Amino acid sequence: MITVFACQTQRDETTPGLEERALELHQKIFTVDTHCDTPGNMAREGWDFGEFHPPGQRGSGQIDLPRMKQGGLDAEFFALYTAQGPLTEEGYARARERADQLLRAIYRLAEKYPDQIGLATSPDQALELNTQGKLVAFIGMENGYPLGRDLEMVAKYYQKGVRYITLCHSADNDICDSSTDRNDPQDKGLSEFGQQVVAECNRLGMMIDVSHASDQTIRDVLKLSQAPVIASHSSVRTLCDHPRNLSDELIKGIAAKGGVVQICLVSSFVKKVPPNPERDQALAALAQKYGRWNEIKDEATREKLRQEYEMIREKYPSPRATVKDLVDHIDYVVKLVGIDYVGIGTDFDGGGGVEGCNDVTELPNLTLELLRRGYNEEQIAKIWGGNLLRVFRQVEQVARQIQAQEKHS
Repeated sequence: MITVFACQTQRDETTPGLEERALELHQKIFTVDTHCDTPGNMAREGWDFGEFHPPGQRGSGQIDLPRMKQGGLDAEFFALYTAQGPLTEEGYARARERADQLLRAIYRLAEKYPDQIGLATSPDQALELNTQGKLVAFIGMENGYPLGRDLEMVAKYYQKGVRYITLCHSADNDICDSSTDRNDPQDKGLSEFGQQVVAECNRLGMMIDVSHASDQTIRDVLKLSQAPVIASHSSVRTLCDHPRNLSDELIKGIAAKGGVVQICLVSSFVKKVPPNPERDQALAALAQKYGRWNEIKDEATREKLRQEYEMIREKYPSPRATVKDLVDHIDYVVKLVGIDYVGIGTDFDGGGGVEGCNDVTELPNLTLELLRRGYNEEQIAKIWGGNLLRVFRQVEQVARQIQAQEKHS
């Protein structure tokens, strides 16, 4: 059963029967979220993905198995997130160890609850699991850092079930430049190794994810890739001026390539936060105390930083973006390039969440707002996963063509 709608402030604008229609539609269509960082919770001792965690409580996270069912989410891309560290063999080894730890946590999930959720590595597998009444777990890699400078690692992670690689995270790596590396204002785009990674992803059928990548990196990827690309969790820069968001030029480029932009639910990427000097001062003190997030090697220290950051957020709450603000981004992409090139990537458990959609149980509120704006069932089904699955299949098709050419050459 899907959750009751939470956007009480919007009830007066709802046509009688629209909520019921939205719930019915949300249950009917195949829904895909292309990004969450919940494996970090799965890897924590004592945290069980199969148990219900009360929404809003510290430590509950934003996604678990009972809440996926409650929120009508059919498929989730669970991210292997590794923070960017030094570009050394020691750094690569540490990143691979963390990625493998998160992989094991995802595997355990499917092993422990085989009657409720299954791992999928293709759209067809996902839809088959759905017909069996099971939820679907896909795997993505957030940050290509664990690849190091070893191209063979792309195939190794593909064999382990990874189906997209976010080329970088918050800082530059051996593959490419990041959109948010404060230590390197120059945008050099893809490295020579990064060009090889793009080609290898195309050959294998690994989706290339350009979220977090710099503008020049994205341009380079669009020029080189033989397959469509995705932005697994990015929003519109014109509506919210943040380097993590995509310019109109880049959105048009991704669409022209046949790709998809998955709109992100991080509030500060959806709507600009008004200045708050006290909050800024507290955050600056936190940064001085712990240093840069991506340079913290110890997971226990990271957890302390997370807790203190949450305390600052609670003490100095900022006006948050709303479901309406979020759907404005979807509207913008649709008007700019068309209905076939937009989707949803929540970034739950990694900073995602807007007013009215704070966790997975409230995802039907997005469907309600889309209906309210006049989107029909076919269009909403595309936004909620149809577009992503189309890209996924096209990436697979390109890989088959490349492999066939190699076989006959």
